[in-house]
Amino acid sequence: MLDFIGKRKIFYVVSLIIALVSLAAIIIFGFRWGIDFKGGTRWQIDFTGERPGASELLKVLKENNINDAILDFSGKKSVILRFKDISEEEHQKILSALISRFGQIEEKNFSSIGPIIGAELKRRALWAVFIVTLMILAYVSYAFRKASVRIPSYKYGTLAIVALLHDVIAMLGFFSLLGHFALVELNSYFIVALLIVMGYSVHDIIIVFDRIRENMKTASLKSDVKTITNDSINQTLSRSINTSLTSILALLGLYFFGPLAINTLVLAMMFGIFIGTYSSIFIASPLLVDWSERRRK
Repeated sequence: MLDFIGKRKIFYVVSLIIALVSLAAIIIFGFRWGIDFKGGTRWQIDFTGERPGASELLKVLKENNINDAILDFSGKKSVILRFKDISEEEHQKILSALISRFGQIEEKNFSSIGPIIGAELKRRALWAVFIVTLMILAYVSYAFRKASVRIPSYKYGTLAIVALLHDVIAMLGFFSLLGHFALVELNSYFIVALLIVMGYSVHDIIIVFDRIRENMKTASLKSDVKTITNDSINQTLSRSINTSLTSILALLGLYFFGPLAINTLVLAMMFGIFIGTYSSIFIASPLLVDWSERRRK
């Protein structure tokens, strides 16, 4: 049997380092916002003939008053263009210019969002995360209302939120670093992934907490909280790891063979599942022990 509780201070240090590095990355680098949040145009096109080089494409765009374009090449025929938001008339004008210069073009995706809509989406996303956090706290406190006297229900709810904040900070820090070093942009799919991961993380924490609660009810008042908690973690360990591993393997297939547009969503979910499993085992349960021990003393 593994001794998770006995080594909890090591995990606290690791988690503190993760949180500090994540916060430092967010403060120093910030985020690379996609057009969903800052406004702009995202246009994916396929060339039926030979795909032109970046310099040729940029030349055509500059001739049409697009001077800040970013190009991402995908496969042998596709290219994704990102630049300022444009009207439908400008869109058709640039499309005609590209066709006349490079031959037939197939449009895979075109979306143009103004900066006001992008700012509104960012505001709504922050509210969504805040409301979901409050709902999770209320639900966990209610679900554990019949907890043992030794550990009241509000402690389970509070520590679930603490672990959740750890996961969210780690995830934001991870994407801040990816945005700076790998030019990964945050789009609306990231918010979807964040909300999914919050639910997944709390679900994993509840599984462990529920086993602790059940074992606490059947144990005597003189039994050691550390031992009960450590036994509970070990009893749910294989279930937590197997569930997370199968989810990540499925997402890996989607990341490498799925459409390019959902890569941010898939990457966020993979990292979120990993960090959520980590926090449910190494953060939430050990903190529950320390809080209970402090109350007893």
